[in-house]
Amino acid sequence: MAIAVSDFRVMLEPQEGGTYEEMLALARRAEALGFSGFFRSDHYHPMNVPLTSDATDAWAILAGLARETRTIRLGTMVSPMTFRHPSELAKLVATVDRMSNGRIEVGMGAGWFEKEHVAYGLPFPPARERVDRLEESLDVCTRLWGDGLATFEGTLFRLKDAPGYPKPVQRPHPPIIIGGGGPKRTPALAARFADEFNVFGGDQTVFVERRQRVVDACEQRGRDPSDLRYSWAGPTIVGTGEQDLRRRCQRRLDYNGQSDEVGGWIEEMRAAGMLIGTVEQVSQQIDALKTAGCSRWYLQIIPVDDDGMLEIIARDLAPRCA
Repeated sequence: MAIAVSDFRVMLEPQEGGTYEEMLALARRAEALGFSGFFRSDHYHPMNVPLTSDATDAWAILAGLARETRTIRLGTMVSPMTFRHPSELAKLVATVDRMSNGRIEVGMGAGWFEKEHVAYGLPFPPARERVDRLEESLDVCTRLWGDGLATFEGTLFRLKDAPGYPKPVQRPHPPIIIGGGGPKRTPALAARFADEFNVFGGDQTVFVERRQRVVDACEQRGRDPSDLRYSWAGPTIVGTGEQDLRRRCQRRLDYNGQSDEVGGWIEEMRAAGMLIGTVEQVSQQIDALKTAGCSRWYLQIIPVDDDGMLEIIARDLAPRCA
């Protein structure tokens, strides 16, 4: 399988800053260059930047992008189920899916960043309860996106003849992305609900291990594991050469206020499996992930001003992976 620009998706972390106008400009460039998706995190609290930095609402931004782009797919990586009642999320997703004419995908997760929950007064139960909430939220949302009225009797949530209109354009529902490193419940939820399983960070070995857990869970459930797409997401910096790579990495370190020595940081990040390197080096990492069963890459770009890196990926990296 050859890798094309369309196998790459842009992923932003706007809790680290970025205005709507900046995100729109990047999304339009990504669309014009042939990237298949433009995704963003769903966080309320700034990270790695001053507290006065913008940390915009994910679904408000996606609603705007839905009307100001034409072909690129849009979504979250990922929306924590601790932020919203699942009925509210289902309504948001369906509404924006209609606004985009069926281009929305939704990453759904249990939530992990305790500090932002404390800061904004959001409940942050223990890990087991958060996964319980994720499981019931997946059930609630898929029922509301389905045909007719929705009824559900769970431990945390209950629906009674909920109409769930408008229904999303995509049937039976927009693609659901689930990820994480949990050894049991996460793979089981992916096998039951997901259209795509995502591995954040890690090298070929990590990817193989986590993918296999989902494959095993699918087989236990009687689902064909090939029904799911398996993807990778993580920090990405691609340079045209060593000098350009070091400049781009130093730019990111400066943006996040990190004092790491740039050469050591590059080695550390690459050892952890992140896509940090020259075009040739990153193409080798991608080839290894492709061999492990990966067929889509979410390229995390910080800051939003990518300094022309999308063009390098489209012009130089994608052809080398073809």
